[in-house]
Amino acid sequence: MLAGAREIFLAHGFSASTTDMIQQAAAVSKSTVYSHYPNKEALFTAVIEAECAHNLSTIRKLKFSDNRLEWILDEVARAYLDTVLSPEALALFRVVVAEAPRFPELARRFYVAGPATMNGIVAELLDGALSKDELDFSSVGRDAAAALFVNMVRGEAQMQCVTHPESRPSAAQRDRWAHDAVACFLRAFRKSKVRAKS
Repeated sequence: MLAGAREIFLAHGFSASTTDMIQQAAAVSKSTVYSHYPNKEALFTAVIEAECAHNLSTIRKLKFSDNRLEWILDEVARAYLDTVLSPEALALFRVVVAEAPRFPELARRFYVAGPATMNGIVAELLDGALSKDELDFSSVGRDAAAALFVNMVRGEAQMQCVTHPESRPSAAQRDRWAHDAVACFLRAFRKSKVRAKS
């Protein structure tokens, strides 16, 4: 049922999708749909949360080939860009943003399940660098630093892809975005004595 709903919502948006369309795509009866989800909003919320969980599971399962902080952040940035720049993730983002003024709670659920969760994943990774005394977050705090990193990775890349839907960035371009975000982040927060050694 979620697969059918996902297909319809991503193709038509929230407002233009109907439970009849979803029921047909999922090959189930309308009563089956309503027995699991009381309304279209609940079904869309379930799709959002399932998509975000699936996408971020890739980040959670990363096995780092090097324990140096720059390598870890680079691998996280590349994997995150692969996720958020996928056609499906971009389609979901467009739908959520389009519906946010009318259904702010749906947009909030997307933020919590997606971007906010990614911020938390990065914050946990940064704990290791903090324990090694490599970083200094005294100016903003760990959580804000994690959010800044995630936004640097996603910001320009996602904006370009959203505003140029027919264009797909090359692997080299994605690598450049990842590298730039990591370099800027470390320049801002790496302790000077660590920077001098590297």
